[in-house]
Amino acid sequence: MRSRLATRPARLVLAAAAAVALTATMTACEDDSATPAAPSTGGSDGGSDSDDATDEDTTDEDAPGSGYEGEPVTQGCGTTDLTFTVTEESQAGGYFLVAAQAKEGISCTLEGSYPMAFFGSSEESHVSPAGQSVDDSIEMSGDTIAYAGINPKTTNDDNGAEYEQVFISILGEDGANAVEFPISATLVDQPVATNWSIRDIDAVPMS
Repeated sequence: MRSRLATRPARLVLAAAAAVALTATMTACEDDSATPAAPSTGGSDGGSDSDDATDEDTTDEDAPGSGYEGEPVTQGCGTTDLTFTVTEESQAGGYFLVAAQAKEGISCTLEGSYPMAFFGSSEESHVSPAGQSVDDSIEMSGDTIAYAGINPKTTNDDNGAEYEQVFISILGEDGANAVEFPISATLVDQPVATNWSIRDIDAVPMS
């Protein structure tokens, strides 16, 4: 009888301990489930997407017309792109032979029209075209030389004004960059100029 009484309290103690252990275990599980998961940084994936987008948006420098490869695009010649010389010729009653050459490192297109030239500030001293047509354009670079001839007087009288300088520029400009050349005293009246040509013989103006 004593043995049964001693066993029952012991069972009660074990049951109580088991209940306490079960309660602790459930509490720990609830705490773990309530804790939010740490967010994924995704650093490497994000950087890759950004790089891909940048690569897709980058302009292809080698694409046609980008200016990096392909045929070079030349611009029209300006007065400051060229070096000029003026010589006095006795052929055809006397005229001025103008020679133009691209400066070192310059490549440009010279339109097949006549040069802008004038002897003074008056309109009467400005040259007009000797012909009505426009010749082929000339690609100026390296040793290429273009020629034009200026006839200072196309009238058969003694009228005109005397000048000792001539100014050369590219047609279409305002003359601000015109190059001045000293010449011998020349009577000027209704002057004309030929179109640019790669042959000096084609630059002899009709008298």
